[in-house]
Amino acid sequence: MGVQSIDQEHGGQEHRAAIQHVLNDLRALELMLQRGVFETGVRRIGAEQELALVRQDFAPAPIGPEVLEALNEPKATTEIGRFNMEFNLDPALLTGSVLSQMQQETLGLLAKARAAAEVHGAQPILIGILPTLQQEHLAAEYITPKPRYHALNERITKSRGGKYNIRIKGIDELKFTHDNVLVEGLNTSFQLHYQVWPEEFAIAYNTAQLITAPCLASAANSAVLFGKRLWHETRIAIFEQTVDTSGSDMPAQRDVLKRVRFGERWVQDSVLEIYRDDVVRFRSLFAAGTQEDAIGMVERGEVPKLYGLQTHNSSVYRWNRPCYGITDGKPHLRIENRVLPAGPSVSDEVANAALWFGLMTQIPKVYPDLTERIP
Repeated sequence: MGVQSIDQEHGGQEHRAAIQHVLNDLRALELMLQRGVFETGVRRIGAEQELALVRQDFAPAPIGPEVLEALNEPKATTEIGRFNMEFNLDPALLTGSVLSQMQQETLGLLAKARAAAEVHGAQPILIGILPTLQQEHLAAEYITPKPRYHALNERITKSRGGKYNIRIKGIDELKFTHDNVLVEGLNTSFQLHYQVWPEEFAIAYNTAQLITAPCLASAANSAVLFGKRLWHETRIAIFEQTVDTSGSDMPAQRDVLKRVRFGERWVQDSVLEIYRDDVVRFRSLFAAGTQEDAIGMVERGEVPKLYGLQTHNSSVYRWNRPCYGITDGKPHLRIENRVLPAGPSVSDEVANAALWFGLMTQIPKVYPDLTERIP
């Protein structure tokens, strides 16, 4: 789930302060790794279930905030589009019947969403891209009224000179121009989380990179957009083109690589390689809404939230993204798989998860020399 608490002020002084906050957090993370304070020996998994809301005729229903209010469910949260929402599933140990538990939890949350949506003549649906969505549904009025989303729209749209030129060529070809970031809201995903410990981060992350293509190939379901037959998984093209802050439409700036990207090289040793690379390449879109002295906290033996680094990380959209978190007072690292689509059923999603978690678990054991075999 993206960080929701942000500072909307982003002038010169605020921008410099935000950069310093991120750099301090990066140094604090380095100290934590050096001191060995991260949780190890525990393998937890988790998931984020995004979904679309539709009317009885399957047209998008922009009632996400109303459904969330009726739900009163702490696991439920907003997405950028009013016709989308998300559930954050409970983290669980990767053992026993954990996938069956994930399936039952997801089904239970969907049943709650269905009951809340029915009051408005709507229902939830699982699909990577809702085929009934049209460009008219991407008007700014359909952006969920939250400060983060409006700030994201303002910053990215400004960096693009006010326009989003989208072009995707598959069996058919789609070209259109839009004026806000809600094009991103076309996509819904089933995002998986896999907890790792620091000394195994490199092999685990490289494994995630290796298995992305076959896992996506087995899960693809988003071939149609605006009536055009495009990629087998059109979400990839949509997201990469929408949240781009460098390219032919924009003036030259520091973002020489796309914010949405797969990667350029294997990780050699540490999660710091990814964080440092992203901090150098990508400017902060906004500052964290909460400040802390992360370095001082580490030196006092406390565990910081790393608000600045996490806010920055939430606006760099690697398909496999490193994550920092705290469970029961102990910090941990996770790898977030952002590539899989939602749906078309919960059983499909859990099967896709089983494949990904299984490969993440076994490949490092069978091929510990992965990067030597595939330089």
